Parts: sequence; structure tokens; C-alpha cells
Amino acid sequence: MEQMALDPERTWCLSEVDIFTDLSPTEMAQLAEAAPMRTYAAGSLIYSPREPSETLFILKQGRVRIFRVSSDGRALTTAIINPGTIFGEMAVVGQLMHDNFAESLDDTVVCSMSRPDVQRLLLSDPRIAARISEILGQRLALLEQRLSDAVFKSVPERIAGTLVVLASQRPLGRSPSVHLTHEQLAALAGTSRETTTKVLGELADQGLISLGRGRIAILDGRGLSEIAGP
Repeated sequence: MEQMALDPERTWCLSEVDIFTDLSPTEMAQLAEAAPMRTYAAGSLIYSPREPSETLFILKQGRVRIFRVSSDGRALTTAIINPGTIFGEMAVVGQLMHDNFAESLDDTVVCSMSRPDVQRLLLSDPRIAARISEILGQRLALLEQRLSDAVFKSVPERIAGTLVVLASQRPLGRSPSVHLTHEQLAALAGTSRETTTKVLGELADQGLISLGRGRIAILDGRGLSEIAGP
């Protein structure tokens, strides 16, 4: 079988993405042909229910916030998507956005795939299909945990738990920290920015975290976990 030439510039968006870890150069080249790369500035909307499209996005660089807007105009964050994974609206993989928005928190690079290409190149490969299923299962479990926490946990417990989860998603070798504003963290924890700022100040006073501009460094992960509870 003839091998397709591997162009590093074209496949950069897909390289080191979790679901493609053991694909051959030929398979990566085929994917790159079907997944054009796009960039979004921080604060841009990548997906909106006002302009729905059945597209699967593969996140290469930056972070993406998934949120919905309540009837009273409040933005409710349901997930923060990190590089190396997927998001978007595509019933064929069980990835439904419904009335959700996707916003880039940083300057972001994504590759996008249409439904026919997802079926042809991703779901036909048992390795990739299994990884997609695992990712979506983990995301659903995190959402269910967040909804449960909103009912049963106090605000400090929710904020501490959110910090623990976000810090655990940092790549290996990176210092444990969370790069979010107080307003973004408040949306994830289901509380107000003012309350979040107050709780973060208390956690800093206890020596559990240190606060910087748009950055929260985790100094005592075990202590935060104890506050967050099970």
C-alpha cells in the first residue's frame, strides 16, 4: 500500500492528540486532509446554537468553555475543555451541544471534521471509537458530579473541588495551577464572582493557594481535597 507523504505542518493540529496516539503516518495524513485547522482569538465563539452545525472539533491548543445561558441571562459553565480532546455537535458520537455555546478562553487552535468524515475516518477505527466513547463518558461523569455538588455541597467545598479537578488536568511536569479569572471559576462552581473572590482569599490566607492575575497556584492540593470532600 502506497504511503501518503506526512507533512508536519498539516498534521501538527492532530499530533499528540489523545485519540490519535498510535496512528500511522498514512492514517495521520488522511485525517489531516479531512480536518482543516482554524484559529480563534480569546473570547471568540466557536459554536453557537444560533448557528448550529454538525461538526466535531478537535482541540489542539488553548482552552474552550462550554456554557449555556439561563432564561434570566446568567451564563452557566458546564465544562472547560483542554487540549488533546474533542467537543462539538454530532449525534453520531453522542456529542450533543443542544443549547450550549463554545467560547475560546485563550487563543485557540482547532481542527474540525464533518459528520461523513467522522464516520469514515474515526468511527470505523475501533481504537479511535473506543477513545471517543471513553472521553464522552468521563465528561458526562464530571457533569453529573458538578450537578450533584451544586445541590449537596457548600460554596467553599465546590470552589475547592473545582480547583482540584482543574489542576489535575494539567499536563505532567507542569506546576499545579489553574488559569481562570474569578468570574470564570465562579461560573464553574455555580456561585457569584464576589463570593468566589472572598473564598479564594480565605483559601490563600490558609496557605492552600496563591493568587495571581488570571492564575491560581495550588500550594497544598491535599488540603484543598480535604475541604472539597468526597
